[in-house]
Amino acid sequence: MATLIEKLDILSDDFDPTAVVTEPLPPPVINGIGADKGGGGGEREMVLGRNIHTTSLAVTEPEVNDEFTGDKEAYMASVLARYRKTLVERTKNHLGYPYNLDFDYGALGQLQHFSINNLGDPFIESNYGVHSRPFEVGVLDWFARLWEIERDDYWGYITNCGTEGNLHGILVGREMFPDGILYASRESHYSVFKAARMYRMECEKVDTLMSGEIDCDDLRKKLLANKDKPAILNVNIGTTVKGAVDDLDLVIKTLEECGFSHDRFYIHCDGALFGLMMPFVKRAPKVTFNKPIGSVSVSGHKFVGCPMPCGVQITRMEHIKVLSSNVEYLASRDATIMGSRNGHAPLFLWYTLNRKGYKGFQKEVQKCLRNAHYLKDRLREAGISAMLNELSSTVVFERPKDEEFVRRWQLACQGDIAHVVVMPSVTIEKLDNFLKDLVKHRLIWYEDGSQPPCLASEVGTNNCICPAHK
Repeated sequence: MATLIEKLDILSDDFDPTAVVTEPLPPPVINGIGADKGGGGGEREMVLGRNIHTTSLAVTEPEVNDEFTGDKEAYMASVLARYRKTLVERTKNHLGYPYNLDFDYGALGQLQHFSINNLGDPFIESNYGVHSRPFEVGVLDWFARLWEIERDDYWGYITNCGTEGNLHGILVGREMFPDGILYASRESHYSVFKAARMYRMECEKVDTLMSGEIDCDDLRKKLLANKDKPAILNVNIGTTVKGAVDDLDLVIKTLEECGFSHDRFYIHCDGALFGLMMPFVKRAPKVTFNKPIGSVSVSGHKFVGCPMPCGVQITRMEHIKVLSSNVEYLASRDATIMGSRNGHAPLFLWYTLNRKGYKGFQKEVQKCLRNAHYLKDRLREAGISAMLNELSSTVVFERPKDEEFVRRWQLACQGDIAHVVVMPSVTIEKLDNFLKDLVKHRLIWYEDGSQPPCLASEVGTNNCICPAHK
């Protein structure tokens, strides 16, 4: 049996520590097309029958004499070093997902040796003393000011991700209106429909406009068809694929015109990405608790930039009573989704908010929007269909024909479209490298005389420059 020192010899420079081959499996089939074959058009469906992992990094038991030789420590150090190299390389080509990778939290390294758990209510002390609640409440107060709600009028907590914020906001709405119907646009994040399944809620999917924004005419029809039941609405402050922002004021007006008084509807605002960007965009509609909304959630690992998934959820204090209950074991109350909560996340958020503040975020928002327009214009100049919503930094364009290209640039795709989400860590240089690579490969993909797909149904005829719409 090879020793650990001998195993180190197989770690060549191109070794990927996340990909130690175990059993080779065929590529996943997508609507009958192998994932490595590309192909465009239509909805792509992963066919699941068994786990499709082709690789794993095995856990090995330490040798009997390892405490003397140090072989195990040397092996693990080498694997981690190679893994770090992989992360550096993959970060260079990260474009399709809304994560800000430009951060430095070296100052917080001194706290990584502690098990920090913010279990229970952020505003009530529990028996567990190793927590970061003062930082958590400081972060919540900052967001409360951003969304214009007084400290005594709100309740919230640092979530483990944006999905948890949606699950919590919709749960509050369901508890307030047990017989209510959940309304959400078809382009809402999948976690909204996950919540409907989890809570066994009746759900109405509302049509969208070409931009991806909720179609309030269709919303009106569905509301009028269910006037006898309260309405629970998910309003998107930036949809997942197109970055569209639902018109909150028009949604509220539609509810009122359909006869729903403020005590018969609950609005949750899913602001995963743009909920933190919109306050710094001139002429953008405001998301504020001065309007009849019930809750707002954002992700902390997206625009803010955190090394772990996290988020912020804020609702009205008057609403949280329907969820809150005493927990003797904690000597506290709890109204969160999870039990234990990551106590390190508030530290990272607090640190960044203090370093950047409102003015710092405003500069980064302006940079993102400017760079997004740059990408959209360059794509159009290259003859590639592209769309950019007015309040968004998500640039939508034709899906690359080669799935390997998609994986290399880590693009998010749906049907015939893909998108790049321009974050503070996305520079002009990175966009130029992407454009150069895309144009080069595109010449190869269509050298046989075939034509790019028509995207008129996805982005509109004014944004589609396929042969039929040039």
